[in-house]
Amino acid sequence: MSIDFSKAMGQHADALRLRAERTKVLASNIANENTPGYQARDVDFAATLRQLNEGGDGLLTDTDAGELQYRVPFHAAQDGNTVELGVEQAAFAQNAQDFGASLTFLNMKLRGLAKAINGQ
Repeated sequence: MSIDFSKAMGQHADALRLRAERTKVLASNIANENTPGYQARDVDFAATLRQLNEGGDGLLTDTDAGELQYRVPFHAAQDGNTVELGVEQAAFAQNAQDFGASLTFLNMKLRGLAKAINGQ
């Protein structure tokens, strides 16, 4: 009898991969803070994770393919750039904290599986 780790891990593995992709997007926004005309983007985490769960394949699609949404700025810049550094930094920090929480949940799942395998 074998263990299907994709089923055993639940959505935690997908959440980690999606959070890593979101980190890249947010970092790109921060890096382009001073680029004229740059449009800040973000991932709708809940909707994308729901789509992954409904699809059942467990694979992330490329975030450049259309799942990214444009962020609406609170204060529009004259050069057309929609990146607001405070907003991006807050989103990045929250995403990093959520990544840590997902990693902790995944670690607890793995420890539980190890105990079950060892018969403890």
